[in-house]
Amino acid sequence: MSEVRNWSGAVRFRPREVARPSSEKAVAELLAAAGENGRPVRVIGAGHSFTPLVETDGVLVSLDALTGVERVDAATGEVWLRGGTRIREIGPLLAPYGLALPSMGDIDAQSIAGAVSTATHGTGLAFTGYSGIVTGLRVALPGGDVVACSRDERPELFEAARVGLGAFGVIVAVRLACVPAFALEAVETTEPAEAVLEGFVERAREADHLEFFWFTGTPRVTVKHNRRLPGDAPTAPMTRFDRAVNREFLGNTVFGALAGVTSRVPGLAAPVRGFASRLMAGGTFSDASHRVFVAPRRVRFHETEFAMPLDAFPDVVREVERAIVRSRIPLTFPIEVRVSGADDTWLGTASGRESVYVAVHRYDRELFAPLAKVVWPVFRAYGGRPHWGKDHAYGAEEFAGLYPRFADAQRVRAEVDPGGVLLNPHLRRVFGV
Repeated sequence: MSEVRNWSGAVRFRPREVARPSSEKAVAELLAAAGENGRPVRVIGAGHSFTPLVETDGVLVSLDALTGVERVDAATGEVWLRGGTRIREIGPLLAPYGLALPSMGDIDAQSIAGAVSTATHGTGLAFTGYSGIVTGLRVALPGGDVVACSRDERPELFEAARVGLGAFGVIVAVRLACVPAFALEAVETTEPAEAVLEGFVERAREADHLEFFWFTGTPRVTVKHNRRLPGDAPTAPMTRFDRAVNREFLGNTVFGALAGVTSRVPGLAAPVRGFASRLMAGGTFSDASHRVFVAPRRVRFHETEFAMPLDAFPDVVREVERAIVRSRIPLTFPIEVRVSGADDTWLGTASGRESVYVAVHRYDRELFAPLAKVVWPVFRAYGGRPHWGKDHAYGAEEFAGLYPRFADAQRVRAEVDPGGVLLNPHLRRVFGV
């Protein structure tokens, strides 16, 4: 088979076979056959995980033929989506029903099954990540069965699989608790870093969706505040000119060119950061929520992100910034800081605690390991939980200390997949197999 790469290009592998089943029955039959033949199976969506979650020398499964809305419960706002549905498709799919996702991250390329399985999230203390709004799943198990699970039906499988890294079965359908459609007003400002650090948590409790970006070594940050508006509120969408100039040309074309030059001439990193820190903030605009939450990310990068208890802010952010500055690594990408409400998932990064997320990125043509070596000790010191889809070096021993229900997840995994059909070397380390 030809080589498969993840989005960042850091993970590359050659599966024995790529399968594109078009029905749940076909997924189940594929899993049963793989188990009988001793071939491992992994599922790929957008390949947007920075860890080798989907890497396999066996069967690589794409769910791109299993997409769309299955059914909508108008009374509860719950919606069944097929597992391969891309997040970018969900907003338009829900619009005819007057519904929307409560919150979204800024990247919408992922499949909903993949985003749920890795606890992918946006920002806002009143909201959780995608896995926190899951109320039901249909999962194809390695034995060849397709089973439904929820809090009331096979509850342990439900709790394990909704942040399950694809190790508890193949998620073929997801039921999400959606909300009435709403609009967002986006306000981006450039502000002094120290002032933002001092008051960010208080602002985040009052705001709907708040985050900031900090180019290390500069005294300013870009603050993004998305304010929720009624679904029928008048909106002022970003103009075609602004989208072309600010989002695409400056945010991707120019920034990508600067990152490329800096990767060859590291001495330019500091002036590039200073330049970008002054120009990153855009104007104010408003639109349907799914068009405001997301932003085009065409400049490729490597990323690590950890979730710390909210009371670790602002110390952890300051220490990460200082560690990067001291290292003299010629970094062109900013630190990204977001927050999340607590959820009750077994393995969600915000499980049981309000959390601050700190993400660090580096251009894809530059070595990421030196940057990780600098920031990981800081995250570890503050009880950080690594984002399941972003670069980390943790294994079962660390996760057992971070998640009270980790041993339960290990047990359920062994029960549903005793032969390890759904494992690869990365997941064997994660689950201690």
